[in-house]
Amino acid sequence: MTGGGLLVAGTTSDAGKSVVTAGICRWLVRQGVKVAPFKAQNMSLNSFVTREGAEIGRAQAMQAQACRVEPTALMNPVLLKPGGEQSSQVVLMGKPVGELSARGYHGGRQERLLGTVLDCLAELRGTYDAVICEGAGSPAEINLRRTDIVNMGIARNAGLPVLVVGDIDRGGVFASFFGTVALLSPEDQALVAGFLVNKFRGDVSLLEPGLDMLHDLTGRRTYGVLPFRHGLGIDEEDGLRVSLRGTVRESQVSSPVGEDVLRVAVCAVPLMSNFTDVDALAAEPGVVVRFVDRPEELADADLVVIPGTRGTVRALEWLRERGLADALVRRAAEQRPVLGICGGFQVLGEHIEDEVESRRGQVEGLGVLPVRVRFAREKTLTRPVGAALGERVEGYEIHHGVAEVYGGEPFLDGCRVGQTWGTHWHGSLESDGFRRAFLREVAGAAGRRFVPAPDTSFAALREEQLDRLGDLIEQHADTDALWGLIESGAPQGLPFIPPGAPA
Repeated sequence: MTGGGLLVAGTTSDAGKSVVTAGICRWLVRQGVKVAPFKAQNMSLNSFVTREGAEIGRAQAMQAQACRVEPTALMNPVLLKPGGEQSSQVVLMGKPVGELSARGYHGGRQERLLGTVLDCLAELRGTYDAVICEGAGSPAEINLRRTDIVNMGIARNAGLPVLVVGDIDRGGVFASFFGTVALLSPEDQALVAGFLVNKFRGDVSLLEPGLDMLHDLTGRRTYGVLPFRHGLGIDEEDGLRVSLRGTVRESQVSSPVGEDVLRVAVCAVPLMSNFTDVDALAAEPGVVVRFVDRPEELADADLVVIPGTRGTVRALEWLRERGLADALVRRAAEQRPVLGICGGFQVLGEHIEDEVESRRGQVEGLGVLPVRVRFAREKTLTRPVGAALGERVEGYEIHHGVAEVYGGEPFLDGCRVGQTWGTHWHGSLESDGFRRAFLREVAGAAGRRFVPAPDTSFAALREEQLDRLGDLIEQHADTDALWGLIESGAPQGLPFIPPGAPA
């Protein structure tokens, strides 16, 4: 028996598809429904490693958490990791299979992956009561429809009803809803069941006449109006850009437990990856996290973080171009805390030998850690467990660079020299005991009377966030009608809205 399904599409990128998908998943699992997330193709530098060693988008890992199931490669069979404006690494079923230009991918490779993604979706639907699928960008990208495997391509092949999400906070949501439907073929339009308004501020009664007119124009209903809420973004997917407002969750910094706050500056390196590593710091009361791109912004920072990047050599050049490299070297010499994670760890080393990512050969690093890095063609994808500062630590590794450490103190398979720390482990700061111990070290070195809160549980905060998303769906969407879509598909007889897709 095949489980029910729904595709959550959007009028634009960043309309709220990931959040709505996670919210529907959490609402369903609280109703006793066995549910899984699915995104056929994801473009993101923000990825995660599953227990079987597969790399998938972090948004799908968070959606799996919303479903209270373990994430697997089936939930995101195709992941594109941009390496610049023109090309991306293609990760298929959790493993890298090569680099392709956008033209090469959309010129035929993408279409050939349709069978793989349909097989993954079918396997999930055979295992779960419901599968909530997330689209990408807009389903009305008419230039890409022929090779589409993530929006209407997957909906048509799997017979999925489609819910279109629009961000009303941006304006123009009615035109976006109408235009999205009107640019689809009759066959695609027949699967578009209706709309969901996201990020609404104000009195819903003032919106209702517009929703009625939208129904008259399209023959499709609106399944809910979700109010604007701060701090509800789950792990971002942005491919070539970073939504910095989302990264720190748009939330106010809680009052510190001690007398001082702790200031954290994150270098906004190009092709930044897994920038969610600093979310656990931002969740701590009294920790102020900001992203910086100028050396003077490091002056009052108690901790500087160099995050991961898909372009380690490019990031190193950027740090030098901006004057940040010299500022980081001075910080290290002055015993002021610096933490490098993955690519950020690599740039702190003596030199980098890269014939894989940038193909630039040997490049001198910042030279503040006794490390030599050689890029291997095989990608390291692991879920290590260890200890540091007397505390248990869990993390995950995603990198081509192999580090040879020949000095310093051991630190999470990397090393530490004075107050400069480097590791390939993403997610280590989510380990509560270690994070508190690390922040105490940082505060001591910075001369701050900062005290980590004794009871901050990052996992509990994640669960609370997912429950808030479930609450939004439960309280502000027509859940009976949503379940009807999931169980029975799109309503029959939905009208065609001209002009339809170009021939």
